Amino acid sequence: MEDEEIIQLLWDRREQGLERLSEKYGKYCYSVSLRIVNNEEDAKECVNDTWFSAWNSIPPQKPYNLGGYLAKVVRNISINCYNKKNAIKRGGGNIDLALEELSGCVAGRSKAEERMELEFIANIIADFLNSQDKAKRWMFMQRYFFMADIKEISEKICIKEGTVKSTLCRMRKQLKKRLEKEAVYL
Repeated sequence: MEDEEIIQLLWDRREQGLERLSEKYGKYCYSVSLRIVNNEEDAKECVNDTWFSAWNSIPPQKPYNLGGYLAKVVRNISINCYNKKNAIKRGGGNIDLALEELSGCVAGRSKAEERMELEFIANIIADFLNSQDKAKRWMFMQRYFFMADIKEISEKICIKEGTVKSTLCRMRKQLKKRLEKEAVYL
């Protein structure tokens, strides 16, 4: 079933839309969530919460890219789940490592500033990624959006882990320079 048809089912408030979402995007959303929460039961719960969120948000939203929309929703839900589960004792997790690697590029702000600056920073990052070749852009998104580990990325594209690490390191340095050029100082 095409995404437009699934969206229309949800728009019409037909439960069949949730069934089609699950059939088409269930494994995909589960894999995104599992990378983040690293627990099968939590990942299943995050996916269920994603379907609930999609049901509540369509309408009024009509996503242009349903797969990307669902990936963003399940990612955010999974990060929240991870943070709740690891609020007392943090450490060693893949998500912490990935976010720590990026911490040198983007610093936190107060809520008022953060809202205005996030869109500005997002545009800079999008422009930066669009200036990269497809393989580098894919590696960056896998690592920092989908929270894939280095080994998984290297296996998927058949290159050495060291190459992935050094490519991502260079990209982070380039991104930091780009942010500084745009007067986003850390």
